[in-house]
Amino acid sequence: MAKDGNTGAALFLPDRLTLPELRKAAAHCEGCDLHRNATQTVFGEGPVSARFLIVGEQPGDQEDRRGAPFVGPAGRILDRGLEEAGISRQKAYLTNAVKHFSFTLKGKRRIHQKPTAAEIDACRPWLTAELSLVKPEMIVVLGATAARALLGASFKVSQRRGEVLELGESLAVATIHPSAVLRAPDRDEAYQGFLADLTLARRSCSS
Repeated sequence: MAKDGNTGAALFLPDRLTLPELRKAAAHCEGCDLHRNATQTVFGEGPVSARFLIVGEQPGDQEDRRGAPFVGPAGRILDRGLEEAGISRQKAYLTNAVKHFSFTLKGKRRIHQKPTAAEIDACRPWLTAELSLVKPEMIVVLGATAARALLGASFKVSQRRGEVLELGESLAVATIHPSAVLRAPDRDEAYQGFLADLTLARRSCSS
C-alpha cells in the first residue's frame, strides 16, 4: 500500500498484459489521489517494438487535456531534440513515470506540481509493465522524477547525466527534462546539453 493510504496501481493492472489492455485499465486507475482532479489518465504511446523508450515526469496541462504524452511546450523541445539526434519519435515509446497531472490552482490556471514520492511509487507498476512489454534497447530518462522511478531516490541527474548506464536488460541515459530547457537562463546552452545526451543515447544503440 502506498504511504498516503492508497493501494497503488498494482490492483488495477489487467490480467492480460498487452499495451492496449494496459491503456484501457490505466484509464480507471485510482491508485493514488491524483486521479481525482486530473482530466484523464495519460498513458504511454508508441510501438511495442520500439528500440527507444523515453520516460518523463508526468503529463502537463496540455497533455492532461489532450490525453497524449509530450504534446505541450516541453514536447516541442523533445521533438526538436529527437529529430536532431536522429531518433524517430514515431518509432519510440514515450511515457511518464506518473500518469496523472499533478497541479495546484492559481485563479483559473493549473500550475504544475511535482509528484510526491508516494505518488511516484504508486504509479510505478504501470511503468514496470510498459518496460516489460516494450523491452527497449535504450531508455532515455528525463529529469529527477523519472530517475527516481527507474534509478532510485539517491540517483542525481546533475551528477550522472551523460553516462551510459545498465538498467535491467536495457541501457539508459539520464538527462534533464525538456521543460528545464524552457526554464533555463540560457536556453541555447541548456538545449545543447540536452541534445548531447540524446545523441549519446542514439549512438550507444546498436546499428
